[in-house]
Amino acid sequence: MIEIPSGTLLMGSDEFYPEEGPVHEREIAAFAMDEHPVTNADFAGFVSQTGYVTVAERPLDPAEFPGADLESLVPGGLVFTPTAGPVDLNDWREWWRWQPGAHWRAPAGAGSTIEDRMRHPVVQVAYDDAAAYAQWAGKRLPTESEWEWAARGGLVGRRYAWGDEPRVDGRLMADTWQGAFPYRNEGAAGWVGTARVGSFPANGYGLFDMIGNVWEWTSNEWTPRHVIPGAHGVDSGGRENLLLGAGSGFSAEPRRVLKGGSHLCAPEYCLRYRPAARTSQTEDSATTHIGFRCVR
Repeated sequence: MIEIPSGTLLMGSDEFYPEEGPVHEREIAAFAMDEHPVTNADFAGFVSQTGYVTVAERPLDPAEFPGADLESLVPGGLVFTPTAGPVDLNDWREWWRWQPGAHWRAPAGAGSTIEDRMRHPVVQVAYDDAAAYAQWAGKRLPTESEWEWAARGGLVGRRYAWGDEPRVDGRLMADTWQGAFPYRNEGAAGWVGTARVGSFPANGYGLFDMIGNVWEWTSNEWTPRHVIPGAHGVDSGGRENLLLGAGSGFSAEPRRVLKGGSHLCAPEYCLRYRPAARTSQTEDSATTHIGFRCVR
């Protein structure tokens, strides 16, 4: 783990997406953070010792999916699938599919494997899976403000974790989408999809993959704008649960803040590979682009 100093975080941004504001100060106490996202090898050790079964591997309760076809209620996860060409970027269903049998050991479903990806971030992990691993490891999940403070690596108010430009002297600094989303990915320094942890430069604190590679769970419940300490919360409202599929209504499942962006982030669709960027996901969601790391 890397020791992260205390300090005053200038949190958020008013340059990009409305959910990143308002910009405000937060006092951050010192803590330690994992040097890189939890890997498949790390998670395998956890499962081996505890027998833990992830959310994506558990039977689905029909009572939680009213009106759904019972035959379709089988364990699985969301798998990114490139399209054949340009599509409407307002409809995520064009490139996500529900894949029965997808879980952390077989991220894309039956026949897929992680045998050659043990040093890649673990994916297809829901919020409860990440929290269970953290507890087993004697750690916890970071808060959103801790995560952003750590991602900035000592820089104040910069767009990216390394400065204000997307590249440094022409060098790609994170595993993000290279090409035309969601149909052509030329690879980030040779990586298409997740990358082996540590394949891109560390930030100012010595942390790897804080930007890109996989989105990371935080412990904060989602609000559509930052809630400044001392202010009242904001109701996030009903938002469609990706796991329920098209036309299935809205989910009451709690939502958590994700940080960091992923290998699927592209400028034309999701310019969220920045410390201030944030998005939400339901706690029961398991996908091929969400992972986590721990703090203590």
